[in-house]
Amino acid sequence: MTVKQSQYEELLAEYCDHQGAIALLKQYRSYLEMVPSMRRPSDSVITIPLPVVRVRHTNLAGDGGVATVKTSETVLLPCDVGILMCDPEWKIKTGSEIFVFIHRPQEDFSDLLSRWRHTQMLLNRDYEWVMPHRYKHILNEAAEDTYPLFVIFPDTPERIRRGLRGAGLPFVIQQVDVADAEEPELIEEADDLSYLPLSDDTWGEIGEGF
Repeated sequence: MTVKQSQYEELLAEYCDHQGAIALLKQYRSYLEMVPSMRRPSDSVITIPLPVVRVRHTNLAGDGGVATVKTSETVLLPCDVGILMCDPEWKIKTGSEIFVFIHRPQEDFSDLLSRWRHTQMLLNRDYEWVMPHRYKHILNEAAEDTYPLFVIFPDTPERIRRGLRGAGLPFVIQQVDVADAEEPELIEEADDLSYLPLSDDTWGEIGEGF
């Protein structure tokens, strides 16, 4: 069996909420211990699905490169969810950030690992988060430490589990039961349709509806 798009979408939607994110972290205790306050989870954990960051660049300009020009670039991170920790009292982001990578349909080990490597390259620069509107007041500078967490399914190929284990990357296995969407029946032959003749009055009623 292969991973279905509906399975991926289900987990992505689940982790958008802080309760779903904490339920995920409970499966990996080392990360759960990073949550500042379990008594105030809604104020301690910020989840950002398909997150965006603003990466800053410093370029040399002028003769001899004596002047510096600072620019910024807004980029979409290749992870699925960013989990930020926030001090519930001071309303500031702490120094730890967790990046969740959900196994996507048709994604093999090298694709999954490359998403984390690409994230590492982007975050190796000076950056700031593009925060959701309700968190605009929180300081959102770059983290001191970044941590990955991979989420795979029972149907995920064994080589991906073996690869993550060999690379020393943390992962959890999630069971998601999503019923297949019912596909509408397609009508192949127009001749199979039956037509009911309409009177002139009926056509007038239909025309009034448009």
